[in-house]
Amino acid sequence: MNSESALPTKTIAVSTRTICGIEELPSLQSAGVTHVLSILDPGFPELPAFEAYGEHRRTTLHFHDIIDPLPGQIMPKLDDLEAILAFGSDIAETGRDGHLLVHCHMGVSRSTAAMITLMAQSDPDDIEDDLFARLREIRPRAWPNSVMIGFADDLLSRQGRLVEALRRHYAHQIEHEPRLVEWMGNLGRSREVQMATKG
Repeated sequence: MNSESALPTKTIAVSTRTICGIEELPSLQSAGVTHVLSILDPGFPELPAFEAYGEHRRTTLHFHDIIDPLPGQIMPKLDDLEAILAFGSDIAETGRDGHLLVHCHMGVSRSTAAMITLMAQSDPDDIEDDLFARLREIRPRAWPNSVMIGFADDLLSRQGRLVEALRRHYAHQIEHEPRLVEWMGNLGRSREVQMATKG
């Protein structure tokens, strides 16, 4: 799939957006979720929580939450972001009462990167900083995977603005939760912390 084929042509019509981790999935079984994007580690088993959900459409992607190559782990790729945008195009016909759920293992990095990608796809004229502010309203502890955001920026023709807004978002998050510096450092994400100090 080339990047042009992944570009949006219709607005994603959902009235509710939720981001969560695996442990939170059972609490959303009666939330009227209509569309689910699951992002899991490669080889992770099927999640039984969805058996109790109502009728919904679900897409599952598998890659690790890393920003640099590591032995035995799979990086996010351009194809993954194209698949996320294809998922967004697929739900474009959903009624305004639709409920979109995006989850990864903890609801912090991969899922928040995917959600803001879908938001940027749905609202192509929205200012990037406003998109990140809305993301924080949905998931206050959001720390989107920077590799995913870089691909999304290119595919959505944001000309670097989404990446720059991500840098400011990281700075905002660190200002409000300084412990993120140590946490992200321990996870091998110091490069993202350093992004927050640039500009």
